Amino acid sequence: MENVPCTMKAWINGQHGKLEDVLKLKSDIVVPELKEDQTVPGYDIAGVVVKVGSQVKNLKVGDEVYGNIHEKALDHPKQYDTLAEYTAVEERLLAPKPKNLSFAEAASLPVAIGTAYEGLQQCEFTAGQSILVLGGAGGVGNMVIQLAKHVFGASRVVATASTGKLELLRNLGADLAVDYTKENFEDLPEKFDVVYDCVGQCERAVKAKQEGGKVVIVIGAVTVPAFVFIVTSNGPDLEKLNPYLESGKVKVVIDPNGIYPFSQTLEGLAYVDTGRVAGKVIIYPIQQDN
Repeated sequence: MENVPCTMKAWINGQHGKLEDVLKLKSDIVVPELKEDQTVPGYDIAGVVVKVGSQVKNLKVGDEVYGNIHEKALDHPKQYDTLAEYTAVEERLLAPKPKNLSFAEAASLPVAIGTAYEGLQQCEFTAGQSILVLGGAGGVGNMVIQLAKHVFGASRVVATASTGKLELLRNLGADLAVDYTKENFEDLPEKFDVVYDCVGQCERAVKAKQEGGKVVIVIGAVTVPAFVFIVTSNGPDLEKLNPYLESGKVKVVIDPNGIYPFSQTLEGLAYVDTGRVAGKVIIYPIQQDN
């Protein structure tokens, strides 16, 4: 392993505003110092451990890992974020990188798959139940489809997207793909045990649940009886899902135009803002692995 430098390149946000308007690339940012229970991946979100704290028990230098560095982003935001060559993160927030995935593929997963998994747990989704996923082609939505179908054992998965993304939903396991530009999901003849709203349409979502059903939302205003939650980063949950990723039952979805080099971070953020993204957009700080 190469020696860890004293400084690194990082995108810095020094003021309020849209990220693509206020982010500045700096090349002299001090590499974060470790606490006793932290590690430093050499890539952002998915990377190689280059240094470990004295209380780290399971990871060692050279391990390939992935994870969400913010355990509770709204409660305890970190000073050092992930748009940098190095970052520091607690061991409990990381998991071994799935062996079959590239760093770019693994980096696309933690927040999306973690949100999908925790939301399904929060609404006590179980085998044999039906689910409607609003925004099925998005980063969280595509993971909800796959986890509901292939991990939790859903009896029926219905998901919404625009016309050009319907085939993606079917390929991920949706039994019915609904074109939201042509029909209203709340007018479907069937109602659902769970409605998972990834797009902020809660007022309409509650009309699609069956009596006694549940509605979970991750964005937007809450309409009773729906509930919202903020994902908690959890390395053991990621490790629990690794076999589904390594077997191919759960697939990584990265937008065909969605991988940007570190120097083009602003272009990547601007692409996200177009609303046309299918899956995830990835920034890689050093170089994309093969």
